Amino acid sequence: MNAVSDLEFFLRLHQCGSMVATARQLGVTPPVISRRLQALEARLGIALLQRTTRSLQLTEAGQLYLDEARRLLGEIVELEARVRGDPNQPHGLLRVNASFGFGRRYIAPILAAFASHHPRLEVELQLSDRPPSRQEGFDVAIRFGRPPDGRLHASLLLRNRRVLCAAPAYLATRLAPAQPRDLQQHDCIVIRENHDIHGQWVLQRGEREESIKVRGPLSCNDGETAVQWALQGLGVILRSEWDVRSLLQSGQLLQLLPEWQSVPADIYALYPPALQRQAKLRLWLEFLRQHLQQVSSPDDLP
Repeated sequence: MNAVSDLEFFLRLHQCGSMVATARQLGVTPPVISRRLQALEARLGIALLQRTTRSLQLTEAGQLYLDEARRLLGEIVELEARVRGDPNQPHGLLRVNASFGFGRRYIAPILAAFASHHPRLEVELQLSDRPPSRQEGFDVAIRFGRPPDGRLHASLLLRNRRVLCAAPAYLATRLAPAQPRDLQQHDCIVIRENHDIHGQWVLQRGEREESIKVRGPLSCNDGETAVQWALQGLGVILRSEWDVRSLLQSGQLLQLLPEWQSVPADIYALYPPALQRQAKLRLWLEFLRQHLQQVSSPDDLP
């Protein structure tokens, strides 16, 4: 077995998630995969995976080997592309991770358009609302806000803000807040996301900042559900402009306290630094940034 073959094998094993699935994909038996992994670890002199009855967990050395495997194999593909004289035609697999709502509404159609421009490139979209982790096996993750994992490089794609809003049906029975502390008298729909402090909304106007502990009968960990509750007139939400822009434009939701700004929800591309020079990533980020700017129109808000 040569080193490149070992890199490809380990990457395939991680992608499949188990020896049984890897064996099925390669058309061999699980013991063959087990022996291949043992031989690789023996050659390197260190364990790459922790085996459990249900999964394979990367060790620290395994994570390093996986990251470098992706980088090296990607560079081999790009080298072959340059030799053929087509450096701007990326090859191989590009795996994009995005949150459910934003991924379905924006990333999926943009990624499909990108794939149509690069027929030699295979693309895969992973949707997850968990904070991105290197062990999930993506090339680039699209998220709101900087990542808690400082080992990922964060590239700003677009500025974005959060807005306070409620449905006309809710405001027909409740006086609209005139200042942030009035929110304490309202039913606020709280979204539990990542590491945000539950129910603590921070609003700013100039140099003035107010932190309000909001309450309400409804809370969830899904932004789309919270928006649907707001549309039903069940309370006030603080949500990314991207999620509610069309609803504000149509009048289904009304913006509250527009002179107050919340914590930014800027859109970032997160990726392992080792992949930074790969053509497929560079071209995808250029394409994505251009298309997000085309559909972004912050001044459209009423």
